[in-house]
Amino acid sequence: MTEQPATTAATCKYPRCKNPPEPPSGPGRRPQYCTDPGHNAMTAYRERKRLADAERGMAVGDADTDQPVTMARMTGAELLRQMRELASTLGATADRLIGAVATMADPTAAEAEVEAARAAAEQRAAAAEAGRAEAERRAAIADQLRADADDAAEEMSTRLAAEEERARKAHDQLATATAAHSAEIDRIRREAQERIAAAETDRDDAVQAAEAVRDAAVTDAAERRQDAQQAGQRAAVAEARAEAAAAEIARVRNDAARELEQLRTSAAAELERLRADTARERDELRELLEDRASTLSEARDAQRRRAERAEADLDAARAELTQLRSKSATTDAPSVPKRRRGTQSPES
Repeated sequence: MTEQPATTAATCKYPRCKNPPEPPSGPGRRPQYCTDPGHNAMTAYRERKRLADAERGMAVGDADTDQPVTMARMTGAELLRQMRELASTLGATADRLIGAVATMADPTAAEAEVEAARAAAEQRAAAAEAGRAEAERRAAIADQLRADADDAAEEMSTRLAAEEERARKAHDQLATATAAHSAEIDRIRREAQERIAAAETDRDDAVQAAEAVRDAAVTDAAERRQDAQQAGQRAAVAEARAEAAAAEIARVRNDAARELEQLRTSAAAELERLRADTARERDELRELLEDRASTLSEARDAQRRRAERAEADLDAARAELTQLRSKSATTDAPSVPKRRRGTQSPES
């Protein structure tokens, strides 16, 4: 006796396909079609239907292949009506009725229709899940944006307090500098007055000394004139000394006056320069404080606008998420027609 093989290698259930079925990916029913994405229950039924209709010389539409059981039921009812009305064509009509009844009882046709309905339901569920995930992602982004806006507003408030503290310190420094400048001006004024008084004292002393020299020279000249004949040369020297003393007195007076004028001019210029520096520093500090206040105000307004936009985006995302969840909850799975267990004889 010849030994028979224990099992026969399974092949793809798609018509005329010899490839092995796809390996199972987990527990449950084993796959019946190969890895070709075009080989499944629906396409296999369509191909068998097309081949059978081609052998009988019949044409089939898309509706017959998309919903074979439903269309077969409708076709059977129509054929029964036609059989009652068209007895002369009973043979051809009976063949079509037998084919429709066979389709109604074909488990592969019902499986193909169930597979198509399940695929459509899975697509709708995947789309709803993707929409809900996108809404949750946008809500999370809006929450993050609002948190960032709150953090930025808090940081801006901290920076504003720090800038205000710096402005207060700058104001205090300006007041201190102004007081120091005023004290410096007073000190320079006092020193200038002291130097002027000292110069005037020196001038007076020099004038007095010169006058004393002149008086002594004049006295000596008077005494020497009495003895003019014996001391002519000494008289001439005394007169020269008197003239030199007068010239020295004039020079000392001129130098004292010039130095006094220079001291007054330099003290006035220094005072004016200190006043100008104080005014300029005060204006610069005022402009700096105004610029910082304007910048802080603009930054505060920008943070407020960002926070409002983030709040609006969060509300919109939450509304969209609520709408998607409501749609997902109200979506019903498509009904699947029950498989008929056998054929019934048409009643006349």
